[in-house]
Amino acid sequence: MRRSGADLLRLDGRVALITGASSGLGARFATVLRQAGADVVLTARRPNRLDAVAARMGEHATVAAGDLRDPAVRAALIERIAERHGRLDVLINNAGVCDGGAVEKQTLAELVEVIELNLVATLDLCRLAAPLLFARPGATVINVASIYGLVGSRAPMAAYNASKGALINLTRHLAAQWGPRGIRVNALAPGFFPTDLTGQLSSPVQRQQIEQRTLLGRVPTLTEIDGPLLFLASDAASYVTGHVLTVDGGWTAT
Repeated sequence: MRRSGADLLRLDGRVALITGASSGLGARFATVLRQAGADVVLTARRPNRLDAVAARMGEHATVAAGDLRDPAVRAALIERIAERHGRLDVLINNAGVCDGGAVEKQTLAELVEVIELNLVATLDLCRLAAPLLFARPGATVINVASIYGLVGSRAPMAAYNASKGALINLTRHLAAQWGPRGIRVNALAPGFFPTDLTGQLSSPVQRQQIEQRTLLGRVPTLTEIDGPLLFLASDAASYVTGHVLTVDGGWTAT
């Protein structure tokens, strides 16, 4: 029997992997998916922060700390999920960093560090997780991009902009590759949400700029990412793939 209404948003019995889950959007994503019934696997570089997030979720949360820029860490993570759960239904590629400064003043190592985590780690996790995803028709991948994957930022962060733009086209390509297998691949493109990466939007100047630029005329709350995430992760979006869901209050609309 086909589910309807609020049941479409439930994730009971499913397993979700969230990268970059120790704080910010990643920690919020983990909370939302767990509240919807999923067993969650949390990974990030800070084990203490991960443990604190997982402690709020009880026995339905698994912690696997590590630096996803290391190929061995990525492989071990997927192997652990296969051994512990034997399945993967939702993959949230959220881990990321931002660079800063004019590109001509950055070192190659600084640029590569951003690309390695924001793009290469995501691409490789998708590759490694493919067998688990293929075994679960209806599985879904959500790549967390940015409005700066759609438009260029005035702030100097070339590697971040490049990686998020590439991540969006990777999303479209994997949707095309994996659609025949019943796997959905979409992207979230958040605007400025209050996280460590955005300084919690504590700067009055920054808040004023957001209010003036966005069509809704205000800064968001962290909970306003919940619905878009849960929509893409659940059966509510069963006919949505290759899509970029922008959650920016209208920042990129004009």
